[in-house]
Amino acid sequence: MKTIEQLLESKKIRVTAMRLLIYKFLANKQVAVTLSDIENAFEKAERTTLYRTIKTFEEKAIVHQIDDGTGITKYALCEKGCNCEIETDLHLHFHCNNCNETICLTEHKIPQIKVPDGFVSENVNLVVKGICDKCSGQ
Repeated sequence: MKTIEQLLESKKIRVTAMRLLIYKFLANKQVAVTLSDIENAFEKAERTTLYRTIKTFEEKAIVHQIDDGTGITKYALCEKGCNCEIETDLHLHFHCNNCNETICLTEHKIPQIKVPDGFVSENVNLVVKGICDKCSGQ
């Protein structure tokens, strides 16, 4: 099992204390988080440092961005072996209308969608909306 430092280095990301802290924060979350969630967790950190870290993690396929229809971008760690390619790595997300949390359903892959000739897919997003197991009491 790779350490966080080894993972970052393998993705050509310079290891810093803040990057390690943000990675650990994301790893401890069971749900996708917003940039505001990260800012609130690291109140004393520079906002630009947090933003740049998330953008670096996104560019290097450490996290993926989620558009759950709320108008607020959320982020979650990519699972092991993911490189966020449209052809192989996309999965469902579930957004709870009650608690407003968004959860990756990585075991449910989005099937490859063939678009017409001349079209180029850049992003695929499939969000199921409803009530999560915590809110439904089941």
